[in-house]
Amino acid sequence: MKWGDSDTDLLLRVERYDKVETKYLTTGDFSALQQMNTGYPMQTCTLIEDVLRIGYVNEPQINARFLNYYQDSTLQGVLGEVGEQYADMTDIDKDLSDAFGRLKSILPDMKIPLIYTQIGAFDQSIVVNNGMIGICLDKYLGTKYPVYYKYYPESQRKHMVRSMIVPDCVMFYVLSLFPVSPEEDTSHALHDMHIGKIQWVTNKIVRRNVFGGKCVSKVEKYMHKNRQVTLEQLLRHDNCAYISTY
Repeated sequence: MKWGDSDTDLLLRVERYDKVETKYLTTGDFSALQQMNTGYPMQTCTLIEDVLRIGYVNEPQINARFLNYYQDSTLQGVLGEVGEQYADMTDIDKDLSDAFGRLKSILPDMKIPLIYTQIGAFDQSIVVNNGMIGICLDKYLGTKYPVYYKYYPESQRKHMVRSMIVPDCVMFYVLSLFPVSPEEDTSHALHDMHIGKIQWVTNKIVRRNVFGGKCVSKVEKYMHKNRQVTLEQLLRHDNCAYISTY
């Protein structure tokens, strides 16, 4: 499936919640806070309660606590860096539209998610909740972003780049649709095989070999020898134990 190049042809656009968030966190502007709470209630709840875990949105002092949390000089620097690096996300809008268009073509009953951006505190990269995908831009500032050197090894930093946003969105959304089963969760090998299956499908959807490793290679061998198996069948069938034999 190929989507058009013009803005009007895009399947989806990223909601820039991060810009409203930044306005409030850098100026304390009350209108920005109102917009966060009335225009983006689910996003604000997810950020405060699930990403930052600083309390509940209905607590009396939560707005002040939220504002004070980001007065840390490191997080203030992140707000500014995100504003510079992600002033324009039209390239990501197009790549997400292409990827989720392809995903919809193999999973016709799939609901296209609402995708938005936010700025966390280095905790999570992608948050999937109630048919929405939250992109934490603080985790995609590039391998050479100075703060990353303090907390992440090179093996992680190489994935904390702009080009990983679309693959990560696809992978975590597909994983939310086809989660690890209770049986797979009791076996490290089956758990890894399930993730490898999701990663292999993601590679096909984004048309790049983003994810690799032993489990992804096993899925590649399995699909090469079983060409009649569709991507939807691969995802839906309980086949991790069999694939692991390849």
